[in-house]
Amino acid sequence: MSSAAAPALYEATVRHTRTEPVRNTFAYRGYYWLVDLDALPHLPAPLRPLARFRARDHCGDPGATLRANIDAYLNGHGIDLHGGRVLMLAHGRVLGQVFNPITVYWCHTAEGALECVVAEVHNTYRQRHRYLLRTDHRGRARAPKELYVSPFNAVDGAYRLSLPEPGRTLRLAIALHRDDRAPFTASLSGVRRPATPRALLGLALRHPMTPLLGALRIRLQGIKLLLRGLPLLPRPEPAPAAGTALSARRLARPPFGRDAAGARAAQPAPDPTPDPTDTTAEQAVDRR
Repeated sequence: MSSAAAPALYEATVRHTRTEPVRNTFAYRGYYWLVDLDALPHLPAPLRPLARFRARDHCGDPGATLRANIDAYLNGHGIDLHGGRVLMLAHGRVLGQVFNPITVYWCHTAEGALECVVAEVHNTYRQRHRYLLRTDHRGRARAPKELYVSPFNAVDGAYRLSLPEPGRTLRLAIALHRDDRAPFTASLSGVRRPATPRALLGLALRHPMTPLLGALRIRLQGIKLLLRGLPLLPRPEPAPAAGTALSARRLARPPFGRDAAGARAAQPAPDPTPDPTDTTAEQAVDRR
């Protein structure tokens, strides 16, 4: 088993660009955690409300651990890390609020080699979907879009992802492609800081309630697009499979690497009315 990695913080900027049918660009700053699922941060009691990591905020069994859930998901695709390290990039809960349009897991073998990357996407309908990616040496992969994320974007096209494992810097990107065009891109870039109580407190003061404010910003952008006349697209009917089942689907071949497999996470019964403010998960990382 690999030795546990120390948690880290990244003060980061999220950028979104929509190019069609109307152009819209915005950016905002906040901070993210990079944590080892086998060694989640243990903060002093006064700071614990600023960062809590719970399985119920992600895919899987809410009564299990984050590590157990990612292992179960990987085992379902024939992958056994044999105790290898799993690093997760995400927001923690802040004063009871959480907003993770995308969570990224870097999954390693017991020898320390990167086995795969899992991108977990959430939308504002409480639906979640995981993409199992076999990235190339630069962290790049492709995957067909499989989750209804925004009422302004249909569930078609393919994502081109750039998800290199964070080091001193964080540079992630996702672009939605259709017919050799990229109508939506997003990026996440930042600088690593040690996850000390002082650093966390400083970031929390500079970017208070980051998860809540991130959600509000996304909704305001959705209202802005609606007022500019961008048409709403209906949400597709849910798959006929049972709501708690996982069904495997093939992902597209990475641009430089092995084929990847993906799974559709459980989806609750949909609200038939599109939410015009739902641009969530197509907002976490993109544009190279």
